[in-house]
Amino acid sequence: MTESLPVLCRGLPRRPLLGLALLTALAPHVRAADPLSAVLDPAARVETLYDEGEWCEGPVWLPALGGLVFSDVRRNRMMLIREDDRAEVFREPSNNANGNTLDAEGRLITCEHRTSRVVRRETDGAITVLAERYDGGRLNSPNDAVVARDGAIWFTDPTYGIDQAEEGIPRPSEQKGRFVFRRAPDGSLTVTTDRFVQPNGLAFSPDERILYVSESGTREGAPGRIRAFDVSDGQLSNERVFATVSKGVPDGLKVDTGGRVYAGTGDGVRIWSADGRPVGHIPTEGPCANIAFGGPDGRRLFLCAGKRVLAVETKVRGATTRT
Repeated sequence: MTESLPVLCRGLPRRPLLGLALLTALAPHVRAADPLSAVLDPAARVETLYDEGEWCEGPVWLPALGGLVFSDVRRNRMMLIREDDRAEVFREPSNNANGNTLDAEGRLITCEHRTSRVVRRETDGAITVLAERYDGGRLNSPNDAVVARDGAIWFTDPTYGIDQAEEGIPRPSEQKGRFVFRRAPDGSLTVTTDRFVQPNGLAFSPDERILYVSESGTREGAPGRIRAFDVSDGQLSNERVFATVSKGVPDGLKVDTGGRVYAGTGDGVRIWSADGRPVGHIPTEGPCANIAFGGPDGRRLFLCAGKRVLAVETKVRGATTRT
C-alpha cells in the first residue's frame, strides 16, 4: 500500500487550484519497501507548472528549446514551458495537435487531428507533411507517435478528431478501420495492426523489441487494456495483454530505461514492471492523458492532466529521452 505524494505549486501566476488539498491527502507517500521507491524518492513532490489549459496532451521535452512542448488540443494551440516554468504559446493555431515526439535529429513530430496529418517541424520552423492519406482516403485523426531507431515513425489513428467537434472537424471516416501505422524512412505507409477499436498511446521497450499500444475504445465495448507486440523487421507479432486499466482508459504511454511502463489513466499515472507487475500509482485530480520524461537530466516526469501540466522528479530516466 502506498500513500500520498505532497503537492507543491509553483511557476506561473494562476487561479486557486481547487481540489489539490484532496490530491495531497490521497496521493501516495513512497515507502522504502514499495516497488515505487525505485522510481520516486519519499520526498518527491508533484508540482503544478501550468493550469490554464482545456485538455493538455502530447508532452515532449525539446532540448534545443530547453523546455517542454505540449498540446492544448481543444484550444487549438501548442504551448512551451521553459526550464524556469514560464509558459508561452508555441504554435497557434495548431490544427488541434495531439501527440508529439522527436526524431533522431531533434525535430518535432506532431499528430494533427483537424487536418488528419502527421507533420514534422523543421529547424527553421517550416512544417513538412509526413502522412495524411492511406489507401486512397484521408487518415482519421492521428493521435500519438513514436520514432524508432531506424527512423520509422509509428503512430495510432483513432477517430476522436473526426468524431468530436472540440478536437477537430466531424466527418465520416475514409478508412476501413482504426489502425496502428508505420511510416518507413522512404515515406511508405503500412498498417501494422488493425485489431484495435480506438488505438491510442504507444511506446517501445528500451531495446525496441516490444511495442506497447493502448486500447481506449471502452465506450464501444473494448476492454481498457495495454497490449504488447513483438517487433521484428517493421512487423508486429505475438499479440498479448500486458495490463488492464480499471479506472478510465489507458492513454499515453512511456517506458523508462529499466523497462517499466507508464500509462496515463483515469486516476493518474499507473506504472508496471517489464513483466507486467504493478509498480505503483501517481494520482492526479481527474484523468491523466499523457506523460513524458525530460528536464536537463531526463529524470523529470511530466503529466498532462486535464487543464494542468504537472511534474515530479524521479530516480529514473525515460528510455527515449533526449537531453
